Amino acid sequence: VDYPLHLGVTEAGPRFRGGIKSSVGIGILLSKGIGDTIRVSLTGKSIDEVKAAYIILNSLGLRRVGVDIISCPTCGRTTDDLKQIVDEIEKLTAGIKKNLKLAVMGCIVNGPGEAKDADLGIAFGKEKAAVFLKGRVIKRVDKNIASKELKKELERLV
Repeated sequence: VDYPLHLGVTEAGPRFRGGIKSSVGIGILLSKGIGDTIRVSLTGKSIDEVKAAYIILNSLGLRRVGVDIISCPTCGRTTDDLKQIVDEIEKLTAGIKKNLKLAVMGCIVNGPGEAKDADLGIAFGKEKAAVFLKGRVIKRVDKNIASKELKKELERLV
């Protein structure tokens, strides 16, 4: 095709459902090299559409911008409110444009494996949390200050 091809799912719906529909519809085409521009249409705030578009591009490796947070789905080994911690970190990193991968893991079993590919990571244990930088443990801290320590290390990276 001699002209730019625009991709979008215009009847996607609300943020969660619409984000998934757009990811599938747009993502499949982009992964096959089809498309030059994208538009994510969601019922709600325009900023959510922009964020969803960036996440689609980041997920496909087409544009790396901002912090990619990798977190576990939680299981019986998780002893902390990981969702609250991840939500806090997501808010904290919302304006960061630097391309970083951040792992937030609920246990020490899977944490080291996820953190090895991350720029910064944390894995919670029963009493302590391990903070990782470029896949290496840089400190072990009490769980009650682990989020603060992660934030400090994040500020150093940015």
